[in-house]
Amino acid sequence: MSGEVLLEVADGVAVVTLNAPERRNALTPAMAGELVAALDEADARPEVGAVVVRGVGRSFCAGGDVQTLTDAGRDPAEPGAYADMGAIYDSFLRLGRVQAPTIAAVRGSAVGAGMNLLLAADLRIVARDARLLCGFLKRGMHPGGGHFVLLSRLVGREAAAALALFGEELDGAAAVRLGLAWETHDDDAVEDRAHELAARVARDPELARLAVTSFRTETGPPQLGWEAASQYERPAQMWSMRRSAG
Repeated sequence: MSGEVLLEVADGVAVVTLNAPERRNALTPAMAGELVAALDEADARPEVGAVVVRGVGRSFCAGGDVQTLTDAGRDPAEPGAYADMGAIYDSFLRLGRVQAPTIAAVRGSAVGAGMNLLLAADLRIVARDARLLCGFLKRGMHPGGGHFVLLSRLVGREAAAALALFGEELDGAAAVRLGLAWETHDDDAVEDRAHELAARVARDPELARLAVTSFRTETGPPQLGWEAASQYERPAQMWSMRRSAG
């Protein structure tokens, strides 16, 4: 483990920290694997009744690591490249399946895969000056990871089109207005507020885990399932990556 993902547990709350500020917490396959391992550990500890995901530095998560995307773009169907991209997808899916309620504490920017990561949480608290940008098409890539499902289940079809297809960007106030986040705060208050909410539900971890299972089953992604959407998008994303590497 490189220390690019940290896990701390206290009073029933697990805090998972993305800790690669030199690349703005952009996900490599190895970092994604560390994230999955941290979430596995949180699940294995029955005293954990809530999970907060945060990022160190100027960004929550700047997306997929550029070098990883470039390497995969040369031949996205090559087994190693396919597995590396799959590892990044797996980290979103794993967060969405954590046994306890999850909160994303978002400061700075979240782009592409970083958006998928915060969208995978059950609740979002974002900074007023946060920059939330889907960004896939801007980079010449088709969205991946079930992006359209994750986004539209929160903001609806019209706003999802504006964000994912037409490149609109949100700050904290706009995110709350659209229903993408619960609250927006000054940068230095975001994580404290997320922890306050997490601590509230974590007082009864057994009930929290049972309740969030029902919550996700009853309110989950519409129409095409999330995992199916992730696979449905994948061939188009692979095509766009190969074209960009061209």
